[in-house]
Amino acid sequence: VRWMMYWIVFALFMATETVTDLLISWFPFYYEMKMAFVIWLLSPYTRGASLLYRKFVHPTLSRKEKEIDTYIIRARERSYETVVRFGKRGLNMAATAAIQAATKSQGVLAGRLRSFSMQDLRSIPDE
Repeated sequence: VRWMMYWIVFALFMATETVTDLLISWFPFYYEMKMAFVIWLLSPYTRGASLLYRKFVHPTLSRKEKEIDTYIIRARERSYETVVRFGKRGLNMAATAAIQAATKSQGVLAGRLRSFSMQDLRSIPDE
């Protein structure tokens, strides 16, 4: 449970860090403070991740649980529809490509057969 809390808090920290890194990286000792914060989160003596999780993350997730569940259900339905749509489109593209290749190769094959048959006729000795 402790590691789960750490990784959730660390993931939230990394997500916010991508934005804040651009804005305040010029601040003196920014990277040292960031490293100290991560050590504070990880340390079993301070239990920083556990403290932040219980104080902020868990209450927020509990309040928004129904909204999150609704969003997950919608995302699952949309992902299924998207997979079906792209699958149909991919199959249509593959069928079109196969038909085009067959029609092009059929003409080439007929031309080659004609040329082979003419050579065969010429190679037969006249009697």
